[in-house]
Amino acid sequence: MKAIVNVYLKAGILDPQGKAVHHALDVMGFDGVKDVRIGKQIVLELSADSEAAAMEEATAMAKKLLVNQVTEDFDIEIVA
Repeated sequence: MKAIVNVYLKAGILDPQGKAVHHALDVMGFDGVKDVRIGKQIVLELSADSEAAAMEEATAMAKKLLVNQVTEDFDIEIVA
């Protein structure tokens, strides 16, 4: 079972990498982009018995190690 953890900066936290990508897209003619935020994705292969157990385990990992909860938010998707 896989747990996909998407990590992204909280609203209000400056994202200089996102701003640079937004500017580059604008220069390239993609002027319909309103904003860009850069995040990361972590894919965990788990041996959990159920989706609920996988979600619980992945959430604990995210909170303890994978995410800086002061500046980042996250969501998790479980894939069987």
